Amino acid sequence: MIKKLIFVGLIALFTSGCATGLNSQQTAEYNSMEARGLAIQEKNPTTGALLGILPGGGSFYAREPAFGVLNLLFWPLSIFWDPVSGYDGSTRINYNFSKAQIDKNKHEAEKKLHRDFQDGHITEIQLARGMRDIEDKYKY
Repeated sequence: MIKKLIFVGLIALFTSGCATGLNSQQTAEYNSMEARGLAIQEKNPTTGALLGILPGGGSFYAREPAFGVLNLLFWPLSIFWDPVSGYDGSTRINYNFSKAQIDKNKHEAEKKLHRDFQDGHITEIQLARGMRDIEDKYKY
């Protein structure tokens, strides 16, 4: 009975794919964000990987509590995959957080520029230049 439970748990764990990392397009976008100084580090991927050595630590750190509990149950076997899960999950969190923050900052800058135009503080040409500058600043 216990062997069957362990086997079913392992199959469920491997087929569900723990905290997934970024796909190739997201990786390229995140690398661009980092190169342009736009990336925000909400979670440290190295910390996520190191915590993966502890029972369920990497998954809990990467905000994947269900996988954390599963990895806790399968410790010490989970040492083989939870550090990767912690690293990938932390990177995914950083990507999503950075993307949301960039979009928010861009929207606020555009809104301020339009408000300045409506109030007559800038001309239409200055508005167009400002919009182009904002687009260039927040492009990743």
